[in-house]
Amino acid sequence: MAKLKCMDYGFECDFVAEGEIEKVIEDFRNHTDEEHGIDYSKEAIMQFLLRKSGL
Repeated sequence: MAKLKCMDYGFECDFVAEGEIEKVIEDFRNHTDEEHGIDYSKEAIMQFLLRKSGL
């Protein structure tokens, strides 16, 4: 299970994406694009997840 929080990436926002990796990537991308105006690539979000996992 994967989890990303906006607060962990410098946003003053309580949004949390949690679940299967593909769903977390999609949910986090949609949220950051719609709410913060930032269009992260799937690869960038995968890097967030890998760094958070310590890989």
